[in-house]
Amino acid sequence: MQDVIVSSWAQLQDELFADSWNENLGRFRSRYAFRGLSNADYELETTLTRLGGDYASLEPHLLRNFKKYARRNVVEQDSIWHWLSVAQHYGLPTRLIDWTYSPYVALHFATANLQKFNIDGVIWSIDYSKTHQQLPQHLQDQLAEEGANVFTVRMLTESIPDLPEFSKLGGDYPIFFEPPSIDDRISNQFALFSVMPEASGVLSRWLQNHPSFWRRIIIPAEMKWEIRDKLDQANITERVLFPGLDGLSSWLKRQYSPKN
Repeated sequence: MQDVIVSSWAQLQDELFADSWNENLGRFRSRYAFRGLSNADYELETTLTRLGGDYASLEPHLLRNFKKYARRNVVEQDSIWHWLSVAQHYGLPTRLIDWTYSPYVALHFATANLQKFNIDGVIWSIDYSKTHQQLPQHLQDQLAEEGANVFTVRMLTESIPDLPEFSKLGGDYPIFFEPPSIDDRISNQFALFSVMPEASGVLSRWLQNHPSFWRRIIIPAEMKWEIRDKLDQANITERVLFPGLDGLSSWLKRQYSPKN
């Protein structure tokens, strides 16, 4: 694995923004997606995978019943990518994985669970421009025509109308796409998703064959309190990332929890 173990706040900043300089633009514009996890041993598994059993065969049943019982106005159009985005957002097990463009949002999720402050955390960092070089050519061409680095729901709907069609494309690769702005939570978390052609795909295993595409920043357990306090001072909190009374309550509960 491409692991970097940080030992100070200053080193952490350097690692979070490493390789963000874009020579063509003359700007600091990172091509990385970030995912923060409270336990460094966690793989990049989907919530569908974590169901266990014959989870891949359950996917169409989960989606069919979600669409049946959900209000039709929760999606902008009857597109599988809209439905998957909404389902993931509201907690249904899906083949999607949550990511963010913001290294600080990822850092929040790596340090939000006080029950895991005795365990090393991790920030996964993936260069989505490199992963998209593994896509079928017509999908690469679509990105180029749009002048885009990641897909939108509209772009995916035009190219891949349903999940069986996705599977028929063949190959094994992740696609990164931006969800519709369902609510302020999506916007404030600067969110994007990854998805693979097969429901059984495990992204962290795929990445093992592409070591130049990714890295992991290991956050030692002894650094979590310092990081957490500094993020709170920078207003990277549940109150901002989960707008509403539930986010406010989660933030206050953590703020007033004893350190020990």
